Amino acid sequence: MKLVKVAVLASDPITKAGAASLLGTRAELQVLPEDSAAQADVVLVMEEHVTDRVLARVKELGRESEHLAGPDLVIVADHFRESDLMTAIECGIVAILPRRETGGAELVAAVLAAGDGTATLPPRLQGALLGQVQRMRRDVLEPNGLTLSGLAARECDVLRLVAEGFGTEEIAAKLCYSERTVKNVLYGLMTRCGLNNRAHAVAYALRAGAI
Repeated sequence: MKLVKVAVLASDPITKAGAASLLGTRAELQVLPEDSAAQADVVLVMEEHVTDRVLARVKELGRESEHLAGPDLVIVADHFRESDLMTAIECGIVAILPRRETGGAELVAAVLAAGDGTATLPPRLQGALLGQVQRMRRDVLEPNGLTLSGLAARECDVLRLVAEGFGTEEIAAKLCYSERTVKNVLYGLMTRCGLNNRAHAVAYALRAGAI
């Protein structure tokens, strides 16, 4: 059984103590004090409003964390601004739950799911997130020749053909590039992403869902 370290942050001491007590009843959870939140796998944030101050604290946790990507964050709040959604995702928030509708069982389930790498967003926020991602793709990525994976469109084109077993000369002919251009595309990608060879580049693109 995987032991998940969890810390609770809340401005209301009664809410904080109640959540910590509830989570502490589960054998698979180890509740850490707030001053050890940087060591947690999951941080539970319980507030009425997700304010700029709360988001700033969350960002600070990411910088202090012992984990490379920061802890996974579960937010329980009554009021959450859709405009803050992308910022929240960047900060490591994997679950947002409505405070008034979240009981003890739902709270524990969300923390355990976060510890297992599962995200939980209300349908309203899922729709808002998809809308923001689509706008980012349309207004920022596509005009600069990029995709959501961070790879340029022509990098994806070249890697698809590499994955199909084509050599440099064949790829150049199919894409109407020079062989030098194909080599430069692959070299630029491998240098930027720290990849060792073409096979590594294909594997990277597959994991990113780019090809």
